[in-house]
Amino acid sequence: MEQIVRADIAAFGAGRAEMANAMIEQSGMRVRPDRNRGRSAGINPSGRFEPVSRHVFDDGWNSLEELPPFKTEVQVEKPRTIITRNESPDISFDRSINPYRGCEHGCVYCFARPTHAFMGLSPGLDFESKLFAKPDAARMLDRELSKPGYQPRTIAIGTNTDPYQPIEKQYRIMREILEVLEARGHPVGIVTKSALVTRDIDILSRMAERGLAKVALSVTTMDRMLARTMEPRASTPTKRLEAIRQLSDAGIPASVMVAPIIP
Repeated sequence: MEQIVRADIAAFGAGRAEMANAMIEQSGMRVRPDRNRGRSAGINPSGRFEPVSRHVFDDGWNSLEELPPFKTEVQVEKPRTIITRNESPDISFDRSINPYRGCEHGCVYCFARPTHAFMGLSPGLDFESKLFAKPDAARMLDRELSKPGYQPRTIAIGTNTDPYQPIEKQYRIMREILEVLEARGHPVGIVTKSALVTRDIDILSRMAERGLAKVALSVTTMDRMLARTMEPRASTPTKRLEAIRQLSDAGIPASVMVAPIIP
């Protein structure tokens, strides 16, 4: 009886998956492979808060072939504050910083994808191609740390976006943030999937000597091809492990974050 029930559940799950795929095909949300090369999301549905939705369809003029590939676009965001606070008992930190919004790494399983809907954008391909940078982050951080009554506790960076995603090479916002934290003697915990973190070993090692810095590299699988499918623009698993070695050799507390676990 138990086996029959499990079989029915599996069939029901498969049926729902087929139904979802059929709905995606009919809605025109699925993106042609040549348009999302180097991305993990295969769809780009409208944000859930939008009053209208968009659908791509062939009107008989073969116009679908004229649509260009998704390219990375960066807009400047000017928030009023840079430190985000939370009071959840389920989270190990009470404050965090996100230098960017959206993430070019494009991890298909990323829990932060739905937040792009707050910007009127899609949690699909928009999340990994339409990005927001906060170039004033370091200046704002210094101002917020200077407020009377501020009580320092570890700031988590890398909670809703990767601070070392590819565009950090150009914007260098994360490095500027670290410079402020070092000057202020403020503790920080970093999570990333990028070997670019080794660029800042000079700052991180000095902070680590004072017990102010720790870094975790997220590694979900050692299968190179699987990682490329799920995390197309993140550093390879081997590069991440090498980054951990370099950080550790420099005296920086470094660890591996294994979530999700994928064989």
